[in-house]
Amino acid sequence: MGGLAEDLKARARAEGFDDVRITALRDDPVRAGRLSEFLASNHHGSMEWMAETAPRRSSPLTLWSDARSAVVLAQSYAPDMDPMARLHDRDSGVISVYALNRDYHDVVKGKLKRLGQWLAHRSRAEVKVFVDTAPLMEKPLAADAGLGWQGKHTNLVSRKLGSWFFIGTILTAATLAPDPPEADHCGTCRACLDICPTQAFPAPYRLDARRCISYLTIEHRGHIDRGFRKAMGNRIYGCDDCLAVCPWNKFAQAASEAKLVARDELRAPALSRLLQLDDPAFRKLFSGSAVKRIGRDRFVRNVLIAAGNSGSEDLIADVAPLLSDAAPVVRAMAVWAISQLASPDAFARLRARHRSVESDPDVLLEWDAT
Repeated sequence: MGGLAEDLKARARAEGFDDVRITALRDDPVRAGRLSEFLASNHHGSMEWMAETAPRRSSPLTLWSDARSAVVLAQSYAPDMDPMARLHDRDSGVISVYALNRDYHDVVKGKLKRLGQWLAHRSRAEVKVFVDTAPLMEKPLAADAGLGWQGKHTNLVSRKLGSWFFIGTILTAATLAPDPPEADHCGTCRACLDICPTQAFPAPYRLDARRCISYLTIEHRGHIDRGFRKAMGNRIYGCDDCLAVCPWNKFAQAASEAKLVARDELRAPALSRLLQLDDPAFRKLFSGSAVKRIGRDRFVRNVLIAAGNSGSEDLIADVAPLLSDAAPVVRAMAVWAISQLASPDAFARLRARHRSVESDPDVLLEWDAT
């Protein structure tokens, strides 16, 4: 079915995908073993769904036994700015580049569905589409298909697109002509490992998610350990450091998909504004964005840590009202932020004023730890 594969790739490019490759599906005991090792080390943290879905995640054929080929597609979201430069403006928050506009799940899945329908019609074979929402190890599949290779930071790297791209996958019961896999081109480079603010890589090609700022700010629901707060700086949703320093990004072109180009108001939003967000305002600001899925309380928790790291006493006026917030996770981080910004006397006066909201043990712990 070489002809169909070429027609499919042309159709994918017409849909706006930046690259597309194909691989035959197979069991891979080595990769399944790495997944087991990752879970056994508890490097997935509180992402229990990874362990719960491990049997299906270990092989795409376990997920769907009739599948024969995987079509793996790349959608660039490369920024038109230096994402690292934002880290120096401590009065603003840094949102990961991928979340600066529309939720990629919606953008990529719409295109995948149209392409999948076309493929199903042409091949007369069933298809299933996936965008980071099913127990499917998409990065290893993408490497098998030649879309890129998993770098030392465990993310996919492409010689054409660098590190800035989403992956979408179509599994099909049709047998399509496969592409050759991509080799590893990291060489001796370890820029991504060395720049990590929280040392989340215990070794090359291994990630301890429990230490990763993306995990802490997005997946982790509770209080963020005091040992990681300073390292977070002004990162309030995700972290791009290990992606941004990859030398292969010199070949990446700024994203052409308008829905993935950064919204101006999210490039470097002022912490003072974000600290004032109630739930309706949060939902309005992040309507259609991936940020919305973590909810207002978790987001403001992150913003408060950034405020505490800002060194700006002016932010105390915006932080102080949050000492009485309805959410314990917000109150606790408000205590920590003020402990970083206020003088000991001012901190003591604020504590005396807010004794009535000290019933939560985690909030009490923050007061007592300073």
